[in-house]
Amino acid sequence: MLLSFFLISLIAISGLALTYLIEDEEPLMWRLAAGNVIGCALYGTLTFVIACFFGLNTATAIASLGLTAALLTLLADKKRRAHLARDWNRAKGKLQGANAKKILTFCYYAFFFIVFWLFFAQAMYEMPDGIYTGGSNNLGDLPFHLGAIFSFTDGGNFPPLNPSFAGAKFSYPFIADVITAGFMKLGAGVREAMFAQNVLWALSLLILLDRFIVKLTGERSAGKIAACLLFFSGGLGFVSFVGDFQVQSSGFFQFLWHLPKDYTINDGYSWGNSLTTLFITQRSLLLGMPLNIAVLSYLWKQFVSSGPDVREEKGKLPDWTALTVGLIAGCLPLIHLHSLAVLFVVTAFLLIIRPEQWRGWLSFGAGVCIVAVPELVWSLTGSASKASSFVGWHFGWTLNDENVLWFWIKNTSILIPLIIGGAIIAYRGKSGEGVDHDRISKLDKHIGGNLLLFYLPFLFCVVVANVTKLAPWEWDNIKVLIYWFVGSLPFVSIALIWIWRQNTALRVCAGICFAAMIATGSLDVWRTVSGQIKTRVFDKDAVQAAEQIKKVTPANALFLNAPTYNSAVVLTGRQSLMRFPGHLWSHGIDYTSREDDVKRMYSGAPDADALFQKYGVDYVLISPIETGSLKVNQEFFNKFTVVASSGQSRVYKIR
Repeated sequence: MLLSFFLISLIAISGLALTYLIEDEEPLMWRLAAGNVIGCALYGTLTFVIACFFGLNTATAIASLGLTAALLTLLADKKRRAHLARDWNRAKGKLQGANAKKILTFCYYAFFFIVFWLFFAQAMYEMPDGIYTGGSNNLGDLPFHLGAIFSFTDGGNFPPLNPSFAGAKFSYPFIADVITAGFMKLGAGVREAMFAQNVLWALSLLILLDRFIVKLTGERSAGKIAACLLFFSGGLGFVSFVGDFQVQSSGFFQFLWHLPKDYTINDGYSWGNSLTTLFITQRSLLLGMPLNIAVLSYLWKQFVSSGPDVREEKGKLPDWTALTVGLIAGCLPLIHLHSLAVLFVVTAFLLIIRPEQWRGWLSFGAGVCIVAVPELVWSLTGSASKASSFVGWHFGWTLNDENVLWFWIKNTSILIPLIIGGAIIAYRGKSGEGVDHDRISKLDKHIGGNLLLFYLPFLFCVVVANVTKLAPWEWDNIKVLIYWFVGSLPFVSIALIWIWRQNTALRVCAGICFAAMIATGSLDVWRTVSGQIKTRVFDKDAVQAAEQIKKVTPANALFLNAPTYNSAVVLTGRQSLMRFPGHLWSHGIDYTSREDDVKRMYSGAPDADALFQKYGVDYVLISPIETGSLKVNQEFFNKFTVVASSGQSRVYKIR
């Protein structure tokens, strides 16, 4: 555990040095948070590139770490060292002398650290009878990520092929898993590496989001409110919680310790909670979102910059700062592609709104293209994913036959009314009409007007996500909708602050509104944090069979196993002819003909041997999963040699 935290801390400090090329006035905590995700993006990309030539081994991991740490040489510049000393002294000053404000700030960060620690500890844990997850939506995603990680560490899977669909390019954004694999090559365990990364990426997201919202609104408390709303988001599912409590006989606290289900994504609710449905399951988003917010923070700064001195400086081409930020953003295709798509939309809108700043936007776009275009070309070449399956007309996201207004209120609580209220307050601040500037001290014409314009691309994203599908599975539009949610948080925070500042009665109203926004999400997060969910992903036989397979089969062996998410082959790093259809379909892969061939091979059909030759199958796994989900002709397989066994699991060598 300590090794994983040491490695990511070294990467974060290295990335911190790079932040002095793109920001002058940010505090040390922001620099550590941004440095963490920027450094991880660089380390993961370097590891991927080097491993494609030399394979992933200890030397590769050390080389990537060394190149990332080379960013520290940026601090050789006297001016940057002076800025670092300034930031360090400011940080120390904030820690000196206790007062109510400092204590509350400390409690705020301590609370989230504890939540993240306890929450991500449930992502994966091992028991004597197998590997478990405490995430209600992590049953399929955990083995998917483990399959990717082990394919890098034990399967020699570079350049990466899809471990779940042999022979196809691995087009899923995999850098988060490459980072974990790199840590493992340096001596960390898989659970410990994922845990350290998840906790610190979540903390980075907390800090970067907080600072981003403060910049957009000019209100320090707005950042704290926004972070709470993101991590504890949820709809009106707490109404179902009340109903469930009333129909049972146990006490309130006993019921809290035995919640029967999630309340943000159940019984007609689709939005989910960001922690329980996105960040624990989609590690790519957990790294991609804070990286994207760091970039958006820079774009906002450029968007609101004005004046002859600034324009004269930005008249130079290229704008080296913008180019550097673009290079960082260019890593997103292999980290989280939907984050890059949102960033593209935002940049396009900013170019239209501020065409006079075209040199800065052009420099930023050039930086993005230098890194992103080669990554996209590599990813799309040889991919089995059909691009046509990712885009199509689909109205209403997961609306079905519900009333559209009720659907969004049910799923997002009072989010939309608060957005409207906050936008009105921002507009009034822009126009200067009817605003008490003592109560909204920094929401002036400059911030209010620009904030409304800056929101337009996020508004565009929610419209697009409601009239089209952006992935084969329409629910995956949440990967774009969550950015609309983030882009809306400034207005929600402004509205809550405005209500709070009116009078005592409205303070109660503001508290109720805030509680209504986070109540359901808090229930789901609590259900995970308190360890109420215990779902076994791999049983003891599967774990033991995987160990034997790694001992007796070559790293590049191709396995035939049941098309499921939790085959023992997942833990070996070996390629599978086909795994879980749900993953393949959601990635735009047409698997139907191969699935039929898998069934024919297991049934010992007349053309089974020919199919083994066609696909190059080396080994076949027969376990209770196969016999329970497929028609297995045991007599047919008796002619092959058993090379590994554990419990009821057998591995047959085909060639």
